[in-house]
Amino acid sequence: MEGNPAQHNAARLDRAGFDDLYRRVVAAAPAGAHPRGALETITPARVLAAVGEVRTGRHVSLAAPVTTRVRPDNPEPARRPMTGVVAGRLRGRGLEFARDRIEMNVHGDADSHLDALCHVVYNGTLHGGVPATTLTEDGAEALSVELAEAGIVGRGVLLDIPGLRGVPWLEPGEYVTAEELLAAEAAQGVAFGAGDLLFVRLGHRRRRRELGPWDAAAGRAGLHPGAVELLAERRIAVLGSDSNNDCAPSTVDGVGFPVHVLAVHALGVHLLDYLQFEDLLPLCADAGRWSFLCVIAPLRLAGGTGSPVSPIAVL
Repeated sequence: MEGNPAQHNAARLDRAGFDDLYRRVVAAAPAGAHPRGALETITPARVLAAVGEVRTGRHVSLAAPVTTRVRPDNPEPARRPMTGVVAGRLRGRGLEFARDRIEMNVHGDADSHLDALCHVVYNGTLHGGVPATTLTEDGAEALSVELAEAGIVGRGVLLDIPGLRGVPWLEPGEYVTAEELLAAEAAQGVAFGAGDLLFVRLGHRRRRRELGPWDAAAGRAGLHPGAVELLAERRIAVLGSDSNNDCAPSTVDGVGFPVHVLAVHALGVHLLDYLQFEDLLPLCADAGRWSFLCVIAPLRLAGGTGSPVSPIAVL
């Protein structure tokens, strides 16, 4: 699955071109790497302003249901065994408890999750030049998901790229450019800026629902790495997508996940992968507003490289 081959081939970057882009992204970011990365751009004043986005009180989750069945995009699905009483094990009198437990691959290609800043290792380092040797058998000693232990609260902005193109979804292998992000802003009458949580809808979830799951590791829509330069200039705090944020196949020779490298490693931007916007989309369309209060509460996992997550959008 390669979407539009002509588009994909025209966008290819060799390693030298990507290295130049990486340096430009770093230069566009605020001077110096903050210990909390781009989350530092979400100031108390911006949180208060985000609360002002609430007009109707309607709220939806941006997470997809956790799946426990083997699928082409999820060969190692979450396991959720029932560990308490179930039919056949009930005493029928007195107090009993239903219980379960869950095991999951946080960074898979199906379940909604947040990538911590320790998730991406590039040229032997993490964001801000932190040595990758801080990743131990017991977890990450630096830049773990604990940076977001108090939650992430801010102004969310949804850009609907299939809506801009007049299609139900982007095909696997297609990518979104900076010019399309700007065009979506203009078409929707919204703009993203410093401290915002930017969400880019590609239609991945709708395609999966209507056509069935596929091997998303081999083919998926995403951002073109060149678009990250715009995100750096705008100083966003968080980037999320209903896909992996990176398209596949990669448009960069020798770098499989260039958007992850640029966003997480170069900018210190937490990524949200495999969200779903199909519940949010009609609310925004009905209200004629594409910005909202967003609350993200990752699990407090000591040393964690990420977390399953269910962001809540409040309009």
